[in-house]
Parts: sequence; C-alpha cells; structure tokens
Amino acid sequence: MAYQGFAQEYLGMPAVTRAYTTACVLTTAAVQLEFITPFQLYFNPDLIFRKFQIWRLITNFLFFGPLGFSFFFNMIFLYRYCRMLEEGSFRGRTADFVFMFLFGGFLMTLFGLFASLFFLGQAFTIMLVYVWSRRNPYIRMNFFGLLNFQAPFLPWVLMGFSLLLGNSIIIDLLGIAVGHIYYFLEDVFPNQPGGKKLLLTPSFLKMVFDTPEEDPNYNPLPEDRPEHQPRD
Repeated sequence: MAYQGFAQEYLGMPAVTRAYTTACVLTTAAVQLEFITPFQLYFNPDLIFRKFQIWRLITNFLFFGPLGFSFFFNMIFLYRYCRMLEEGSFRGRTADFVFMFLFGGFLMTLFGLFASLFFLGQAFTIMLVYVWSRRNPYIRMNFFGLLNFQAPFLPWVLMGFSLLLGNSIIIDLLGIAVGHIYYFLEDVFPNQPGGKKLLLTPSFLKMVFDTPEEDPNYNPLPEDRPEHQPRD
C-alpha cells in the first residue's frame, strides 16, 4: 500500500518537476554508490570547452552534495516550489516553464565562467523560490516555527539560514539575482509604459511541450466524424 501510494504521488507530479527531481536524486544516488564521482559532474569551463565534456553544463545543476541534511533540505524546497510554479502560474504552459529553466541555467552558467562555482543546483532552487515568492506576495510563511513573514522574504530568509550554517551566500545571491532578472523581464517590464515582452518562448519548445488546445466550436466535416471512419 505504501509503495502504491508513493507511485501514485510520483506519477501525479507534473512532468518537468518529476524529471528534474528524479535526475537530481538519481545523480546523488550514483555518487553515493560510487558509480560516478563529483569530479565528473562539477562545472569546469576548461574541461567543457577544451575537452568537450559538454555534460558538465547539465550535471552541475543535478548534484546537491552527499546524502545528509543539506541534500534533503534542498530537495524538499526544489520539489515544493518547482511543483507549485508548474501547477500554478505555469499551469498549461510547460514550454514557458522549460524556457525559464533554460534562461536561468544560461545566466548562471555565464556567471560561473567568471567565478569559482562548481555546482549551481542550489542557486537554481533559490531562483525557483524567488519567482514563486514574487508571484505570491500575500502568502504568509512560517520558517521552522521561528519566523513569520510574507512570501517575498523567503529567499532572503533562506540566505540567512545558509549564513548561519556557515555556507557561502554567493550561490544564494546568484539565485536571487537570476530570479529577479527573470521576474522583471517576464512580469514587470512588459507592464511598464513603453515596455514589451522580451522573453519569448521559442516555437519549437511549444511544439514539443504544449499540446494544442481544441476549439470547442470546431465542427468536423461529416467524413471526419468518428462514426464515418472505416473500421477494421
């Protein structure tokens, strides 16, 4: 029964959230089982462009460290806010959601070229949290029963928590910065006087990820109706 419940919950996850969280968990499991090492995954521009180890552009977003508190903490936030975005403001807009992934990953990779950052998954999670928090500004949050605040403060609370744990906040700041750039270009600038939508999802992504909506007023020709189709 527990397995069936888990399988049902897993299959009920929206497609992008399921794919990304699964890839993160499987990557961490592969490292724990010593099938691969973090040295094969981390972001290294030299190895990417000179040795053509292109996979590092993706794998550095999939590894969140060894199993432990930090890993589970990141997975919970990744799953929760990725799913809420996909089922909320991106509902029925899978291609736009994938484009946000590509846009955010591209900006973080550009920054990674000039900074010594090896894994960008945590920054990506903060980006998702930031976009969700700005699109849900009136939701009240509670952090471990200690702090009560409104949603837009959540990324900053998480950054403060990282600081208390002795971690570098560069990754958090990067996630916040990229999240703000996306939010500004997508939600703020188009609504300003003289503004326009600059982030346009490529048509090929829409063809792949978005199923065309059926016109409720469409009336097929008699020969196209099911009852007129030839049967075997």
